[in-house]
Amino acid sequence: MMLPAALLLLGALTAVVAPRLLARADWTDREPVVALWVWQCVVAAVLLCCALSMTLSAAVAWQAVRGQVFAPAPRAVVGAYALGTAGPWAAPTAVALACGGAWTAVMLVREVVRARVRRRLRRAELLVRAPRLPGEDPGSRLVVLEGERSDAWWLPGAAPRLVVTTAALRRLRGRQLDALVAHEEGHAQARHDWLLHCSAALAGGFPQVPVFAAFRDEMHRLVELAADDMASRRFGRLTTALALVELNEDRGVFGPAPTPHAHLPQRVHRLLAPPDRLTAARRLRLTATATLVPVVPLVVAFMPGLRALG
Repeated sequence: MMLPAALLLLGALTAVVAPRLLARADWTDREPVVALWVWQCVVAAVLLCCALSMTLSAAVAWQAVRGQVFAPAPRAVVGAYALGTAGPWAAPTAVALACGGAWTAVMLVREVVRARVRRRLRRAELLVRAPRLPGEDPGSRLVVLEGERSDAWWLPGAAPRLVVTTAALRRLRGRQLDALVAHEEGHAQARHDWLLHCSAALAGGFPQVPVFAAFRDEMHRLVELAADDMASRRFGRLTTALALVELNEDRGVFGPAPTPHAHLPQRVHRLLAPPDRLTAARRLRLTATATLVPVVPLVVAFMPGLRALG
């Protein structure tokens, strides 16, 4: 049981240390795409530690599982893992981790189903409020709704649409609408919706695990920064910032009182006073280092077998 326990300890250590290091880092707002990748690698490493610990615990506890996991392995490799010395905690650990994995899958399916239901309801509402007119291009990606509140959202799916209210069109000037479209297209191209689904499923399924709550909060923040950067590269930072201000000024998000959209002033300030980007070499080093984080649990899990073969 030493190796499964070591993997669980490694997962817990990663879950505690990595979010604190990322919270202290000064580059996450400067490079949101790299930060998104780092967060994904950290969470993948934590989940991989749990999955490997579950597999090895089950192999220790039950001969049938052991035969499936180590079927092609030489006898020396099987002996290196000391699978015959089953402790009293092997079976409960395997069952608990398996239940955790099943619960994660259930929460992810629930999150995806809820998102699809919301999408269908919005599409049905869209057909009622903005019916397709004779001769209208069915492939048009821009839909204008009559509304007194400035609003815009991207409706993903087989036929993705950008929905904009007439109030937003009256406020957005010149290329500001183009910047808004580029922002929403950036979300769609990078499939940010899946990142939000996965982070919400983990945070909702395990609300007492801080790393998953931090993962969800950072995904919501970083995907917006990444989409802002995509829009600003095409239409300029000032145009993108003005589009954000015009679209959200009536919601009171730029006042002293906290609001659900309190991150918007920081986004506007970041666009107007952009921080210096990291060098390409440092971005590459950060990406490569993050990619190695999920490899560590694999090395720990396979080390006894590799030593036996060596």
